[in-house]
Amino acid sequence: MGVGEEVKVVESCMVTPSEETPRKGLWLSPLDLMLVNRGHTPTVYLFGPESGATDDFFDVARLKLAMAKALVAFYPLAGRLSVDADGRPEIDCAGQGALFVVTHSDLTVNDVSNFQPSPELKRLFVPRVEDSPSLMCGIQVNFLKCGGVALGTVLHHVVIDAMSAFHFFQTWSAICRDGDTAAAVLEQELPCHDRTLLRARSPPVVHPDTLSVFCPDPNQTVSDPASGAVVNKIFVISKDQVAHLKRACGGRDGWRVSTFCAVSALVWRCMCVARKLPPDATTRLAFPANVRRSLRPPLPDSYFGNGIIMLGAAAKVRDIIASEDDQPLAFVAGQIRGTIRQMGDELVRSVIDYLEMTGSQSASPAGGMPESELRVVSWLGMPVYDADFGWGKPLVMHRALQQRAGLVYLMDGLDGSVRILVSTVPSILNDFQRLLYANFCLSEAHVS
Repeated sequence: MGVGEEVKVVESCMVTPSEETPRKGLWLSPLDLMLVNRGHTPTVYLFGPESGATDDFFDVARLKLAMAKALVAFYPLAGRLSVDADGRPEIDCAGQGALFVVTHSDLTVNDVSNFQPSPELKRLFVPRVEDSPSLMCGIQVNFLKCGGVALGTVLHHVVIDAMSAFHFFQTWSAICRDGDTAAAVLEQELPCHDRTLLRARSPPVVHPDTLSVFCPDPNQTVSDPASGAVVNKIFVISKDQVAHLKRACGGRDGWRVSTFCAVSALVWRCMCVARKLPPDATTRLAFPANVRRSLRPPLPDSYFGNGIIMLGAAAKVRDIIASEDDQPLAFVAGQIRGTIRQMGDELVRSVIDYLEMTGSQSASPAGGMPESELRVVSWLGMPVYDADFGWGKPLVMHRALQQRAGLVYLMDGLDGSVRILVSTVPSILNDFQRLLYANFCLSEAHVS
């Protein structure tokens, strides 16, 4: 398929805040600076024509007006990445605007829904911002031949994490859907822009146990990611399969296991086996953890910025891949749970101090990972499907592309299922898939 034949740009402009917004350099916390070179996160929302069969389906003027209103409260998204007088990165907030692109495509919803995250999906439906690295936000509304819409987005990771991103999309879509009624309600949930809440202590202090669970270099580069192919594939486990898995991961002491711990434990085990890692090797599962409620006092839920730190659970490969008789999956889930339970105010403050002391803004662009490492990013429980602009909820939403082998995203399905986006080298994909679903075949056979 040729991109030029299937997507035609009919409009490209900047949407600026509808009212005057603060003009200033927005200070970035050490947690923001850790991601300054990570670039933009590309995602695609897919809306079917049956979501809202009206003459004004995804009316462009209405979308832009609502976005202009939303950008008043979320003004950093209309800014540009810059540096202050000392060379420290900051966001230049001067109402420059967010990119807004409109295209027409020859593709249909069925064509798009069959797409796995890929370079092609990103090229077709996501705004091209390679020439605008300082841009904070870009939107592309793609009208499909069947009447559906693919909404492509890019948000710079230095400005926000996933929780803040979904807060913006909730707000923009609510204003578009409900107008002034939504605006009045959303006054109670305005984003908090005080990033000094995550300023390092003076003097900085790093607790000696911090580095036992904190992964200090989330951008570790061990190989050129472009030197080998990376494939993306989404696997779905049903609501019933998730329930089976959580029961299998329940500890003997009766503790309840979260969906994140259970699914991550299974993915970790399957990946270690598929990669044929040596039993004596040490393997690590790393994951971003939300710090908002771990601090004392806690950050507001509406904190707008990066409120995540990278934690890691490590174990010998033999303990992760052992049979259920020798080492139940509950052990693997317990390793992850034990790491999460160490999250607290002192750990978070120590991480912030560590990043300030070591110069977090010097982090390199995201590269490859050691084969023994796996990263799991959880969007579970987040309002992924709340982006209802007045024409129905999206049929599906996921990353448009993920180019790092060893990175996994967990997302809710609309029916209680869990969708697992796996990025890996092609040589182990089939083995991973077989191992993932073999667990459920065995458990269901056992139940029956």
